[in-house]
Amino acid sequence: MSHTIFDSPALKKIMPRLSRMILKAAQWRVEGSLPQSSRFVVIAAPHTSNWDFPFMLLISFAMEMKVNWMGKDAIFRKPFRGLFKWLGGIPIDRSRSNNVVGQSIETLTHLDNLALVVPPSGTRQRVTRWKTGFYHIAHGAKVPIALGFLDYQRKAGGIGPHLIPRGDLAADMEIISKFYARVTGKHPENAILPSHVNNKTP
Repeated sequence: MSHTIFDSPALKKIMPRLSRMILKAAQWRVEGSLPQSSRFVVIAAPHTSNWDFPFMLLISFAMEMKVNWMGKDAIFRKPFRGLFKWLGGIPIDRSRSNNVVGQSIETLTHLDNLALVVPPSGTRQRVTRWKTGFYHIAHGAKVPIALGFLDYQRKAGGIGPHLIPRGDLAADMEIISKFYARVTGKHPENAILPSHVNNKTP
């Protein structure tokens, strides 16, 4: 995996404090704590705005959480490809039948200190179902799922409860859904609760 902003010794010292200052100036709070595991999957939800990305980075630095995030390959085109990869991005080609889940499981299995951020909606536009790739990745890699959130109504973001996937998708999604029912995205009309999942498209 390529070198990212989270791997820079100088920025690792500066960015946590700077991020906390920026969030405080914007009147945002950072809430929650990281799982004890050095490897875990982070749900990025609800994803309804371009503002979610900079807030995610600020909160990740404020919590001293090294993240890699999945994004559709269209945003990794030149001249931004190098920048987004440096910011922790992993391009995903959804038009091909490649094994994204399998590759992600392998990455989580072999790397330490990795939080893999996955937006289950797959896009900031309104969708009818969550994709369940994040769940299958965590279950396959035997790592926790951290319920990451940005609540624009409360101006709070961070990590909610941690969940060890048991393999019972319906039961675990019910727990996840109850948490996100209380979270308001920037454009709540574009949000969908995880109770409406797509079991066929990880």
